[in-house]
Amino acid sequence: MSNRLDGIAASNGIAIAKAYMLVDPDLSFERENVSDVDHEIGRVHDSFSESAKELEVVKQRALETLGEEEANVFDAHITILNDPELLGAIEQKIKDEQLNAESAVTDVTDMYISMFEQMTDNAYMQERAGDVRDVTKRVMSHLLGVKLPSPALIDSKSIVVAHDLTPSDTAQLNRDYVKGFVTDIGGRTSHSAIMSRTLEIPAVVGIEHVTKDVQDGDTLIVDGIHGKVIINPTDDEVSEYNQMADQYAKEQAEWKLLKNADTQSADGRHVDIAANIGTPDDLDGVIDNGGEAIGLFRSEFLYMNSAELPTEDEQFEAYKKVVEGMDGHQVVIRTMDIGGDKHLPYLPLPEEMNPFLGYRAIRISLDRQEIFRTQLRALLRASKFGKLAIMFPMIATVDEFKEARKIYDEERSKLIDAGQSVADNIEVGMMMEIPAAVLIADKLAKYADFFSIGTNDLIQYSFAADRGNEHVSYLYQPYNPSLLRLIKQVIDSAHKEGKWAGMCGEMAGDQIAVPILLGMGLDEFSMSASSILQTRSLIKRLDTNELNSLVDSALDAETNEEVIELVHQLNL
Repeated sequence: MSNRLDGIAASNGIAIAKAYMLVDPDLSFERENVSDVDHEIGRVHDSFSESAKELEVVKQRALETLGEEEANVFDAHITILNDPELLGAIEQKIKDEQLNAESAVTDVTDMYISMFEQMTDNAYMQERAGDVRDVTKRVMSHLLGVKLPSPALIDSKSIVVAHDLTPSDTAQLNRDYVKGFVTDIGGRTSHSAIMSRTLEIPAVVGIEHVTKDVQDGDTLIVDGIHGKVIINPTDDEVSEYNQMADQYAKEQAEWKLLKNADTQSADGRHVDIAANIGTPDDLDGVIDNGGEAIGLFRSEFLYMNSAELPTEDEQFEAYKKVVEGMDGHQVVIRTMDIGGDKHLPYLPLPEEMNPFLGYRAIRISLDRQEIFRTQLRALLRASKFGKLAIMFPMIATVDEFKEARKIYDEERSKLIDAGQSVADNIEVGMMMEIPAAVLIADKLAKYADFFSIGTNDLIQYSFAADRGNEHVSYLYQPYNPSLLRLIKQVIDSAHKEGKWAGMCGEMAGDQIAVPILLGMGLDEFSMSASSILQTRSLIKRLDTNELNSLVDSALDAETNEEVIELVHQLNL
C-alpha cells in the first residue's frame, strides 16, 4: 500500500523514479581482537583502493559541474589514501594489537585528526583534519559494506531524498539522472528550493521525516505542483500521475510558443520579465525561456564555488560572460551577499546567535572594503560589454547606501583615471528586503537609481520567521496585506522619484501574486528561469484597468487566505 506525505511545493512538475538516499549511513562497529591479521590488512588495502577509485569518479563529476578549483579538493583526499605512512601505521596497529580493521583505521585516523586540529597557528594544517575525517568516513563505509552517498555518483534516474541539500550538493546534481528531490526541512524560499527551480526539476521540501519514511530504492512520485510525495505508489496512482505529467507537459509546450513574445498585458502595458541566476552557466536557461533581462545575478556563488576569494580578473570574466551573453538586455548584479546561511570556509565569520540579523551582505562589504572594492572594479570593467546595473543587498539606512555608493564612485574614478573603459549608463540600486528601509523608501529613492524587492528576506524579517524553519513555515505569507502594503510603498516611492521598481524574490513568479503586483505597477518581475513563460502567459491575459479594484481589496483584506480568494475570483 502506498504512503502519501504532504510538504511544501518548491518547484513545479511531476517526477516518478527510485529513491536515492543522500543520508549518512550508520558507521558504528564492534571493537574486536582478531587472529587473522593478514585478512584484516587485506580488508584495509581493499577499502583504500575502492575509496580511491570512487574519489576519481567524484573528482571527474566535480570537474564537469563545479570547475577545476572545486575538483582539486578531491586530489587532497586521494593523496591521503595513497600516503604510505598512514597505511603503514594502520597495518602496524593491526599487527601489534591484533585489532580488526575498523578499530585500527579509527584509532590511527583519530590520532592524525587530533594532531592536525591542535596546530592552531597553521590554518592549512588544521584544514587537513577535515580532509582526513572525510576520507576516513569513505574508507569505513567500504569496510562496513554500506553505501556512502554522493550526489556526484548518481548514474541512473533517481529522486534524491535528503535532510537538506547544500549549494555544493545541488551543484553536483546531474539533471540527466536526478528527476526531482525531497527534503525533511526547508521552505519555498530555502536555497535548496531555489536551486531546484533553477535546475528545473520537481521538488517538495519541509516534509519533516521523509528521510525516515523512505528507504533507498523505494519508488517515489514527487508532485511539485501540489506539494505531495507518494511512496511506493499503486499502478493506478502511477497512471494518474503520468496523465498529470502529460497535461503539465502540454501546458509547457504552449508556454514555449511565447519564448520570443513581448511581455504585454491584455491592455498593452509592457513589463520586463527577468531571471534570477547564480552562475554564468545559468544563462542558457534564461535564453531558452525567453528572459528579457537578468534581474538578479547572485554573485556570492562565485565566492562559494571557489577555494579562496575570487580574484578581480576571475570575477571580471564571469560578469563579462553574463553581460555580453544577454546581448544588450539589462543585467542586474548583486554585490556579495555572504552571511546568514551562506558561509565561506576561507572567510571565517564570527559566531552569532542570529546570523540572519547579523554580520552579512553589505555590512561585510563596508567593513572588509578590500573585498568590496575588488568586486566593484571587476563589475565596472565588465560594464562596457553590455547593459549592467549594480545593486547592494541588505541596505537598512540612507547612510549605508550613500557609503556604498561613495566607494563605487571612488573605484569608478580610479579606473577612468587609469585609462580603463567604463560604461556611462550603469544604474546603481539596492535590494529592498529590510522593513526599516521600506519605511524610508521615499528618502532612499532620492539616491538609488532603482529598487529591487527581495521578498524572500522581506517576508522573514516582517513576520520574524526564519525562512528555512519548517515549524514556522505557515508564516511564509506572501499575500498577507501587511506585506502587500510594504511592497506598494516601495513601488510608489520609486515612481514618485521617476525610478523603476522590480522584484527578484520568488514571489515575482508566483501565479497568485502576479495579478496584484501588476496592478500595483511593478516594472520588472525577476524569477527562476523555469517560471518565465508561465508568467508571461498569465500577464497576457490580464487587463491592468481591471486590477485596480483587486489591489484595493487585497490591501484592505485581513488575511493571506482572503487575498488568495480574491485572486481566485478572477477565474484566470
